[in-house]
Amino acid sequence: MYLLIPAAGSGRRIGSDRNKLLLPVFGKPLIAWTLLAAKLSRSIRWIGVVGQPDDFPDFKDIINGIGMSKMVHLIPGGDTRQASVFCGLQGLPAVAERVLIHDGARCLVTPALFDRCAEELLTCPGLIAAVPVKDTIKIVQPTSQMITGTPDRGNLWAAQTPQGFQVEALTRCHQEGEDKGWQVTDDAMLFEQCGFPVKIVPGEETNLKVTTIMDLAIAEFILRQRAKEAP
Repeated sequence: MYLLIPAAGSGRRIGSDRNKLLLPVFGKPLIAWTLLAAKLSRSIRWIGVVGQPDDFPDFKDIINGIGMSKMVHLIPGGDTRQASVFCGLQGLPAVAERVLIHDGARCLVTPALFDRCAEELLTCPGLIAAVPVKDTIKIVQPTSQMITGTPDRGNLWAAQTPQGFQVEALTRCHQEGEDKGWQVTDDAMLFEQCGFPVKIVPGEETNLKVTTIMDLAIAEFILRQRAKEAP
């Protein structure tokens, strides 16, 4: 299985002046934990890290430090996540038929989740890891801040990554999105807009996206607990 990791973001929301994936968490840069989970996966054989060239020297040091230089390839990204994924798709080997896409900031992903998604992708054109929503969700009118509805949370799932797709279909979706000026928040949304079905694969409650300082502290705690529980 082929894996793309969009890693071109900044650290503004976390209060950092550099790419947040370079920030330390439990003794390693954040992206190192993401890469190590992929390394331990039974399914993943090729990884493309899509980022800004300014970060490539740091990424190379991390990749070499965890012994993944032969497995990981650096691909210049774009100005947005959407553009970066499109760059990543064009950087895949020509033989790639299916691809998993995983946000580098979800550093708590497990090898088992990568493997479940990779296995399920053999049976469908597109999928995402997701977990059922536990909170009651309110729809709010932006200007008045008044509630306009309460959807049934039994039908709501919180999207995560990995997300997986047939490469040819997703590439066509990205091209159409670029041609029509669509702006989407994840690849599944783009796939859906082009009329393709997307399946849910049960994700993991701990598979959070590190966006804030609090998220970083939670990630540190979870990694520390995993270390204590490891045989």
